[in-house]
Amino acid sequence: MPLITDPTFYALAIPAAVLVGIGKSGVAGGFGILAVPLLALVMPVPQAAAIVLPLLTVGDFFGLAALIRERDRALLWILLPAGLAGTVLGYLLFDVLSPKTVSAVLGLMTLLFLAQRAWSRAGTEARPVPKAFTALAGVVSGVTSFVAHAGGPPISIALLPMRLAPAVFAATTTVFFTVLNASKWLPYAWLGLIDATNMLSALALAPFAVLGVWAGVKLLRRLPAVWFYRLVSAGLLVTGVKLTWDGLS
Repeated sequence: MPLITDPTFYALAIPAAVLVGIGKSGVAGGFGILAVPLLALVMPVPQAAAIVLPLLTVGDFFGLAALIRERDRALLWILLPAGLAGTVLGYLLFDVLSPKTVSAVLGLMTLLFLAQRAWSRAGTEARPVPKAFTALAGVVSGVTSFVAHAGGPPISIALLPMRLAPAVFAATTTVFFTVLNASKWLPYAWLGLIDATNMLSALALAPFAVLGVWAGVKLLRRLPAVWFYRLVSAGLLVTGVKLTWDGLS
């Protein structure tokens, strides 16, 4: 099958690819959720999601190369098995779970979390998070990532109160989603979501995802922690509103 040649597609897909890359650097990760809606303006949503998956994978590996040394190993020992279990669960429930229902529940949960933090005026002090809650966040992230490419909010809800150093937060989530997105390829192929047209089009967009990672990592290294967490919260707000709108519209 041929490469997509419609100029309108690339006018929307190039900014979408850059957003995916910036999100994979750990800066404003929530804004990456806008990639699928942008592409869905010119194609069906399943095809848009299939094109975004390779961009997520490219962004993962370049983000990994830049940040892996600063990962939190102890957290990953909890998150990775839980996330992979969530991926398996998402595959098994793929025909049962409605993406709209998943989006609505996840969006409302994200907005309630942000409202609670604003109401309680959560500051810059780190607070301990139970390991069981962190593991649960990993499982939920695996399910929502598989069903709706929306695994970021559950992980952010678990990690934000810990107030990790920005680079550690970014590196830990990058490793987590690199493994999670890699685990989705075979199930997506079984479900018929992978074809030559989508893969070739994603390959053409890959350099823009890499550019987004590069720009995001540069910004990450310069941002004070307070502004990093403000961007993370802003990304979560965008994600929460978008998911809620998708689920309830």
